[in-house]
Amino acid sequence: MKRTIALLLSVLLIGALLCGCGSKAYKDGTYTGQSAVFEGDEEGNGDGYGVVTLTIKDNKITECEFKTYLPDGTLKDEEYGKVNGEVKNQDYYNKAQKAVQGSAQYASLFLESGSLNPTDVDAITGATYSYDQFTDAVFDALQQAEE
Repeated sequence: MKRTIALLLSVLLIGALLCGCGSKAYKDGTYTGQSAVFEGDEEGNGDGYGVVTLTIKDNKITECEFKTYLPDGTLKDEEYGKVNGEVKNQDYYNKAQKAVQGSAQYASLFLESGSLNPTDVDAITGATYSYDQFTDAVFDALQQAEE
């Protein structure tokens, strides 16, 4: 009798888990998600957060934009890596700009993937902190869009 009950409970548990594995339905619309504010390494690499704006139509991502910011809200752009508007350390500036350029690719790669799971996009060398920010922000936007 105990075996039968244990077997029945196991089957019910597996069934419940499988039901939860189906694809989710998302409402059409435009959603903005933000990652947590990440604290980078001791040199400040990786500090900041990401913001993604997704447009969903018929349960598909039709538009995606991703931007990264410093913790104070400053956009990471061509000025990122400069000190007081000047390149003080060329290697650091190059590394910062490589991260900005890599970050900019995540939105288009996500669209190209046709997936609703941002982890289906591979991390880009030089923009791995941004990858975590991107996936975090996409999951936040998708959570808002869940039906």
